[in-house]
Amino acid sequence: MKFIHRFAYYLVGLVIGLFFVALVFSGKDTRCNYFPNARVLNDLRNKPFHYSDKASQILAEKWIDTADIKNTLQYGDVDFDNSNIELKKGKLYVIEGKTIKNQEVTLKVINYSDKAVLEDIIKK
Repeated sequence: MKFIHRFAYYLVGLVIGLFFVALVFSGKDTRCNYFPNARVLNDLRNKPFHYSDKASQILAEKWIDTADIKNTLQYGDVDFDNSNIELKKGKLYVIEGKTIKNQEVTLKVINYSDKAVLEDIIKK
């Protein structure tokens, strides 16, 4: 069998295989969160998110808003040296990020099994 015929068979099999893979994964809500930072942020984003009284007071100061909080939970960095501490029957996570106005901010979020609570917002 000539090389061109073998190559054609290979391409036909590859296209059929790609079709089935696309068919299987197209209907699912799959995410590839392999690193710890991405796993923690994804877990916090997918739970009901609540604000403590202290965080609500800071949000009322108007230098930060909920869009900045969501942006930090999407693109922020988890400080694992100060995180994963048991607190109030949950785990405390310290997340560093930036506001839309490029102001550095640190969020302290307590991750419970059924919800996430923003405890504190610190401006740097």
